Amino acid sequence: MATIGLDSLFYAQITENSAGIETYATPIKLAKAMKADLSIELAEAILYADDAASEVVKAFKNGTLSLGIDDIGKNAAMALLGVRTDANGVIISSGEDTAPPVAIGFRAKKSNGKYRYFWLYRVIFGTPSTNLETKGDSVNFQAPTIEGIVTVRGKPDFEGKHPWKTEVTEGDSGVPASVIEDWFEEVYEPEGEEGGKL
Repeated sequence: MATIGLDSLFYAQITENSAGIETYATPIKLAKAMKADLSIELAEAILYADDAASEVVKAFKNGTLSLGIDDIGKNAAMALLGVRTDANGVIISSGEDTAPPVAIGFRAKKSNGKYRYFWLYRVIFGTPSTNLETKGDSVNFQAPTIEGIVTVRGKPDFEGKHPWKTEVTEGDSGVPASVIEDWFEEVYEPEGEEGGKL
């Protein structure tokens, strides 16, 4: 079913141990969401045998997330872009800035009034674009767009796989109400049949 809205944009900072296994901080509201575009790149391989394609493998390589937001505040800029502030609270961007990975969560409203919820487990953002325009006879809003690369996380799930996204639709059969209610309280961790998290 088609979606007709986008809201509840959150980020969660990531800390990693020496093995590259992520731990997620409590999610924080990022900004008011205007648009989210997610494009995926696949690694493909085709094995030919007996003059035909015998085996085809398509695997997730990475993705690109482009977020249109109403504003990016100082704290979010430091957390997502790796910028710093000086003693006067002025944001300083430098050539040595390194954006840390974060998890990104949001929800999209469907035409039936239910929501589809998402977490992208590991996103590294680049410097946002800035569009400025003088005010003329009419007012045109200018808002920042931030773009990040989506990759798999180092932490395996209950099957030993490395997820890059989780997604659930409100009202789907077999989905406990608590999953939806707690979606933005913490980054969702996949569970096995026994309900065990890793």
